[in-house]
Amino acid sequence: MRRATVTRKTAETSISVELNLDGSGTYDNQTGVGFFDHMLDQLSRHSLIDMTIRAEGDLHIDDHHTVEDTGIAIGQALVKALGDKRGIRRYGACLLPMDDSLVRAALDLSARPFLVWNVDLPSAKIGTFDTELVREFFQALSTHGGITLHVDKLHGLNSHHIAEAAFKAVARALREAVEPDPRKGDAIPSTKGAL
Repeated sequence: MRRATVTRKTAETSISVELNLDGSGTYDNQTGVGFFDHMLDQLSRHSLIDMTIRAEGDLHIDDHHTVEDTGIAIGQALVKALGDKRGIRRYGACLLPMDDSLVRAALDLSARPFLVWNVDLPSAKIGTFDTELVREFFQALSTHGGITLHVDKLHGLNSHHIAEAAFKAVARALREAVEPDPRKGDAIPSTKGAL
């Protein structure tokens, strides 16, 4: 059962995340940040990872802590659900077109977190959402999920399209990486014997 539940409580946020890596992409995400919920729904739908997320944060200040801490909790839940990563593909990549935007994501569930982020968003806001928080989310996800993650914008004019393409590209890459590898059985996908 590749499932996990993580709760995270700080003075700034209270977050619970439930994941099922072998789901169908069903989601129920409520963070109080509308655009972010829309992005989390895309992450679930296109990774086929079932997600239920509840977050309460200090939104009277801004959305930063809620977005970042949700990324932390999702990363921790991924680590927990993957266990020793026996039998997974480990690597994933996607080239994702969305209207004017084209985003490439490649990742390795290596337990060596590193984010390479070559995505500029033309506007400072999408609605009331600060676009700089897109990177903050992926930084938190990468760090706490132990993911080497590269995200590159190849084309794009509209910030909403670029951000959504980034979430969908990472989702598709994640789907590939967490899938069982039918040729490797329960082997750990590393010559070291551990990840």
